[in-house]
Amino acid sequence: GYVEVSAGISPINANMWINNQSFLDDFILLGFSDRPWLETPLFIIFLVAYIFSLFGNISIILVSHLDPQLDSPMYFFVSNLSLLDLCYTTSTIPQMLVNLWGPEKTISYGGCIAQLYIFLALGSTECILLAIMAFNCYAAICKPLHYPIIMNQRRCTHMAAGTWISGFANSLVQSTLTVVAPRCGQRVVDHFFCEVPALLKLACTDTSVNEAELNVLGALLLLVPLTLILGTYVFIAQAVMKIRSAESRWKAFNTCASHLLVVSMFYFTAIS
Repeated sequence: GYVEVSAGISPINANMWINNQSFLDDFILLGFSDRPWLETPLFIIFLVAYIFSLFGNISIILVSHLDPQLDSPMYFFVSNLSLLDLCYTTSTIPQMLVNLWGPEKTISYGGCIAQLYIFLALGSTECILLAIMAFNCYAAICKPLHYPIIMNQRRCTHMAAGTWISGFANSLVQSTLTVVAPRCGQRVVDHFFCEVPALLKLACTDTSVNEAELNVLGALLLLVPLTLILGTYVFIAQAVMKIRSAESRWKAFNTCASHLLVVSMFYFTAIS
């Protein structure tokens, strides 16, 4: 037997799921079901990438907390970013590996909603965290004498906590707007994991209002932090240009170079 999916997508064989008693409560993740020859190579690639991600991020977190020389606001926020990246990959890749390796391409309803919520929360948190890290660079370069006061440990902790709370609060709103759309029993998700566009395609009613609200929230969450980051770097560039020593200027640039790279990669991926 076959399950017919939306136009433009090849039908997939459903015999592998039909005997599962929880079939009606699960979502089917299409992924590369129409290209089974790709599944094994992709499984190996994602598994290796996930292992490296785990090792790299856990190492950064441990070193940042255990090495007294790295006890600074910059490394505190870097460890938060590593924790975020660790959670990011863990929220999607393990389930993706299970579906690539095994015959079943399903995820439970609860698992799908949890994946949606966590993925959105972490993306929202990263937007805000990158803006906070830009402010940290600004304080370090433009206000070096007041930097220890501006970025004291208590303030850094409050800023990090506020970032995580804001990200998860925003995700609650976006997840709710996505989940409330009636699906009329449709559970075939044309994606590797549960995300907003893929789940909204399952809706059997007009979702234009939901999509408009989600687009506004998403745009605000992307553009407001990006505007703050760009504005911050304008001030940083002005301060760096006033430095007479080439060595000091290069050192100031290196302070924020890695952050600029992360911001560029994140926003390029998000916008594309």
